[in-house]
Amino acid sequence: MLSEFLKGIKKVSCNIFRTLPPSDSNEFDPEEDEPTLEASWPHLQLVYEFFIRFLESQEFQPSIAKKYIDQKFVLQLLELFDSEDPRERDYLKTVLHRIYGKFLGLRAFIRKQINNIFLRFVYETEHFNGVAELLEILGSIINGFALPLKAEHKQFLVKVLIPLHTVRSLSLFHAQFFLSFQLAYCIVQFLEKDPSLTEPVIRGLMKFWPKTCSQKEVMFLGELEEILDVIEPSQFVKIQEPLFKQIAKCVSSPHFQVAERALYYWNNEYIMSLIEENSNVILPIMFSSLYRISKEHWNPAIVALVYNVLKAFMEMNSAMFDELTATYKSDRQRLSKAAGETNEETSGTPGSLRLGESRVFCETRGSHKQSEGYCMSSSLVSEKKKEKEREELWKKLEDLELKRGLRRDGIIPT
Repeated sequence: MLSEFLKGIKKVSCNIFRTLPPSDSNEFDPEEDEPTLEASWPHLQLVYEFFIRFLESQEFQPSIAKKYIDQKFVLQLLELFDSEDPRERDYLKTVLHRIYGKFLGLRAFIRKQINNIFLRFVYETEHFNGVAELLEILGSIINGFALPLKAEHKQFLVKVLIPLHTVRSLSLFHAQFFLSFQLAYCIVQFLEKDPSLTEPVIRGLMKFWPKTCSQKEVMFLGELEEILDVIEPSQFVKIQEPLFKQIAKCVSSPHFQVAERALYYWNNEYIMSLIEENSNVILPIMFSSLYRISKEHWNPAIVALVYNVLKAFMEMNSAMFDELTATYKSDRQRLSKAAGETNEETSGTPGSLRLGESRVFCETRGSHKQSEGYCMSSSLVSEKKKEKEREELWKKLEDLELKRGLRRDGIIPT
């Protein structure tokens, strides 16, 4: 029996363990470039199929095999996850999962080595082809953690999984689709095991929030919504202020996909229930951004979404909504008046330029002749049109508020 085990594992080791060729390009783009496929894959596939059946065999005895499938074997196996061939990484994922399940003595070592791969990926190379596959394995490992969670598991979440959000490759659509899904799944698994980890996780995301990459920001918003789907109300109260300050910034983003993704939070019933319970805190944080966007954003779809959010806030807490509206308008009027006085002092010719009209002086080179004319400024006309649309939007809000008051007083039926 020992000789058969030895022969089988030696055959596998001699055939799959090898030095991987260097990448053809450091600028590999999964959206545009094809991965480098292993030329000897037909042979390697047979070896992997044999090894998986060997591990899953009813006659397989881990107590005997552990002499040959040891830490060195696992290290060599993990190095192969950097293969550019996705077919090989898929087989490796299955093999490592079977080894983790059958060899209890190797479990801590496997977790530690995956930890090391991720740390090297984040802080040194920013390149490792098998990160998504390792995260997928980790998802099932985390799901099996016993409660209460050990300190090493919590440290892995805070020191390894959260910093994984900083890598630049997450901004690629392909990486975003696989990595972000697996990363979010691992984090949600931790939070379902121990809700008290919610605050450090969300504060960690706030710390690493992208500043210049809109695709990555959309990814963060998607992951944050998955976290909010499982958050407990008691934990939500702890992080609502920094969370909605960040959401207010996202809503104000000139990039319409970022603003749109943030505004979609109000389509989530559970998140809406949390917002409603804490509207006294959240509404003042969000109001000025929403009001300003309704008057300034270039995209009409975003303005429509903002209108729906304002409508929802008005129905949640009408008294505070009215108070914030009045305060915001009075502040704007005061600022406008102060700006007008400053302009008059600077120009000395108040009212010389009428809205929608400007005087154009044209001087031709080599000639003393000047021509004077009046033209309608397209930018001012466009601004006037936008202002009219905004006034109509706010008229709808006021009409809605009036009808709500009439229904409340019994003047019109509900």
